[in-house]
Amino acid sequence: MTRLALSRRQLLQRSACGFGAVALSALHQAAEGANRLHHAAKAKHVIFLYMDGGPSQIDTFDPKPRLTRENGQPFGMKMEKTQFDNNGTTLGSPWKFSQHGESGLPISELFPHVAKHADRLCVIRSMTSEFSEHTSANYFLHSGLGQVGRPSMGAWVTYGLGSESDDLPGFVVLNGGLTPPGGLDNFSSGFLPANHQASVFASGPMPVANLVSDDAVDRATRKRRLLGHLDQSLSERWGRPDPVEAAIRNYELAFRMQSAVPELADLSGESQHVRDAYGVDDSFKPKAIYARQCLLARRLIQRGVRFIELTCPSVSGNDRWDQHKRLRKGHEENSLAVDQPIAALLADLDEHGLLDETLVVFAGEFGRTPFAQGDDGRDHNPFGFSIWMAGGGVRGGTVYGATDEYGYHAVENPLMIHDLHAMMLHQLGIDHRRLTFRFGGRDMRLTDVHGTIVPEIVG
Repeated sequence: MTRLALSRRQLLQRSACGFGAVALSALHQAAEGANRLHHAAKAKHVIFLYMDGGPSQIDTFDPKPRLTRENGQPFGMKMEKTQFDNNGTTLGSPWKFSQHGESGLPISELFPHVAKHADRLCVIRSMTSEFSEHTSANYFLHSGLGQVGRPSMGAWVTYGLGSESDDLPGFVVLNGGLTPPGGLDNFSSGFLPANHQASVFASGPMPVANLVSDDAVDRATRKRRLLGHLDQSLSERWGRPDPVEAAIRNYELAFRMQSAVPELADLSGESQHVRDAYGVDDSFKPKAIYARQCLLARRLIQRGVRFIELTCPSVSGNDRWDQHKRLRKGHEENSLAVDQPIAALLADLDEHGLLDETLVVFAGEFGRTPFAQGDDGRDHNPFGFSIWMAGGGVRGGTVYGATDEYGYHAVENPLMIHDLHAMMLHQLGIDHRRLTFRFGGRDMRLTDVHGTIVPEIVG
């Protein structure tokens, strides 16, 4: 048998470049993400309309005639443990439902404008969550785990696909004024490279602070070149560590945003017809705030931003959609703030030829109980609630799943948040099982070991 002519030292010396190439390849993948499609994509972008606090499914998209018939009577099912346990009698919906569109989709009178787009909506009535407390449920909705520290769904999307925009972040959160329980960690990059973390844009005419004048940009250009050279030299000397590389990329992006963000936020080029359709100049301030956010979302999509999330505006006297009391007042004012802007966004995306390539998702972290909390509120209900999806290849004018006669538990085709995440990634051309990142000794993914693609929803 012929013996190897190389000593171990010689073998390592001659193979060093090969080992380095392997390491470089792994580092490059970790830094930049997969940036490839696993199958043909039906969507390029996501707009996530986050309904902070948990809208009531039985007052919005899941009508229950039995609640109306038994309003004020003792509740006819076993009550699960609730957040506050101040449980009352059966509480029928104060709002009427009507069928809309050719599909006849039932929608509450809380959403008269969204109802005009009934044939574009796929309403999922059987969504469930593992948590009934806001912070954990928010982390679960955003990251697939009810604890802090995991990457947000937007971070996973940009890690997998990158961004089509050179001058704006790939993952943008439009803050309507309410930071959800759990804070900014809901939008974190977690263990993914730091450049995948969300950039939070404030409401108002200038969504990013500390933007400078054109003269200052010229001065900053010279400084940027010097600092860029120093940063690159330092990074190369230290072996291109991820925190330094991410900081360099973020600084470069921040510089380019100096001109991109003011142009984005300048709505003077939008017609008065468009402004009126969204409600940008509405006298009800929460609607005007959310309208501007929705219009900015369309403009961000046009500029190639991959994932956009909108948070709710602050409605005076109401704690988000979290109506433990004053259900009628709270839900009416919250729907007044978001209904018209959302409908205008759907119409505007369609008019610009963008709805087919943009997946729009409307969801809270859980739903609400069909029995009263006290006299006029509803407690948290993670056992069965409604969300909807539109655009991006979703089957419009359809309903998937069902809750029981009270709207309490999902009893037909129950889904969980992991399934929602899997379908969102699927529409973007990503196999949720293959989008992974090595961390803590295992290949981590947004859907953990779960996730189902439902053909009746996404085709």
